[in-house]
Amino acid sequence: MTVDSSAARKPRRSAAGKAGTTGSNTGTTGAKTGTAGNASGTTGAKRTTRTTRAAAKKSTEPELVQLLTPEGKRVKNAEYDGYVAGITPEDLRGLYRDMVLTRRFDAEATALQRQGELGLWASLLGQEAAQIGSGRALRDDDYVFPTYREHGVAWCRGVDPTNLLGMFRGVNNGGWDPNSNNFHLYTIVIGSQALHATGYAMGVTKDGADSAVIAYFGDGASSQGDVAESFTFSAVYNAPVVFFCQNNQWAISEPTEKQSRVPLYQRAQGFGFPGVRVDGNDVLACLAVTKRALERARSGEGPTLVEAYTYRMGAHTTSDDPTRYRADDERVAWEAKDPILRLRRYLEASNHADDGFFAELEAESEALGKRVREVVRAMPDPDHFAIFENVYADGHALVDEERAQFAAYQASFADAEGGH
Repeated sequence: MTVDSSAARKPRRSAAGKAGTTGSNTGTTGAKTGTAGNASGTTGAKRTTRTTRAAAKKSTEPELVQLLTPEGKRVKNAEYDGYVAGITPEDLRGLYRDMVLTRRFDAEATALQRQGELGLWASLLGQEAAQIGSGRALRDDDYVFPTYREHGVAWCRGVDPTNLLGMFRGVNNGGWDPNSNNFHLYTIVIGSQALHATGYAMGVTKDGADSAVIAYFGDGASSQGDVAESFTFSAVYNAPVVFFCQNNQWAISEPTEKQSRVPLYQRAQGFGFPGVRVDGNDVLACLAVTKRALERARSGEGPTLVEAYTYRMGAHTTSDDPTRYRADDERVAWEAKDPILRLRRYLEASNHADDGFFAELEAESEALGKRVREVVRAMPDPDHFAIFENVYADGHALVDEERAQFAAYQASFADAEGGH
């Protein structure tokens, strides 16, 4: 490294130099000239250092697979273009429809929670492309292990969206038969589904089947020990599983940079299998990357970690207030990368969809919202005391005390209503 000190820029003149003759002055001038040359060399070294650092930074920046820019322009990718080469205008309209209806359902569920019809809701707003792209890459015989936010994947697997709401209303423990759609029940415990997926994938191998398994989790769950154990077992046993991490930048209130010193997809290297980062707001790229990962799994090449780089536009759940820990301008910047808007721009620019298509979809969207409202409001009220049942096989003094306290709390509402 070149040290550019003030002494190097302007050498001190000695006392002899100050009193020197013309010849001495000439020598001084020559020294100055030489110093100027050194300065030029220093400047050149600086430029070289900056260039080297810039190149090093560029080489360490995560590669992002993208096929569709935020402006809706198709970009070429020699490695992944083949996985979407056969996609038709009808397929593109189908992907757009999936995302629009999933977002409409999600918005209705959020509104129902605010109205007191649901106890809680985890929104997927902003993550539609990651879920629809990966969900449409699956075969019917593949098996999905979701978290509690994969409403778009559930849609792709044919699960009635109203069935997702029973658990959040407190009237059932799931709402659908996992084996009917190869879509496991929602998992609330963070990261545990990665272990379930790995074990299931190991069983698939022992059965001699050629299907694949996919496990969804978020950036926060990637810090869980269960996920690390899943990586270890899947790599050692060459399990046909795809780990699909939706990096939405925030694990509740913790940003990703506080969870990992490296991009999340690079963690796979330490376990001995490949990782790839994809633009999680690009439905085509998510489709292509997931297809390739699933094909690797089915052909016996083992697991893959896919990091879908996206953004959680809303709150972690309806009990969260994201304005307390993140700036509004961050959301505004990501709104420009909206997954639905970019596909619409591409459809319009390519003349693959007209006004009639969008109008018809809008009507279908409103009809879906209406049906969701009606179904949820027709659901029975949850049994307020069911939470105290089946905690212990026999009676327990503490549970009995808590039940009595809760009963008194519930009775206070009836007393208040009677007083009016």
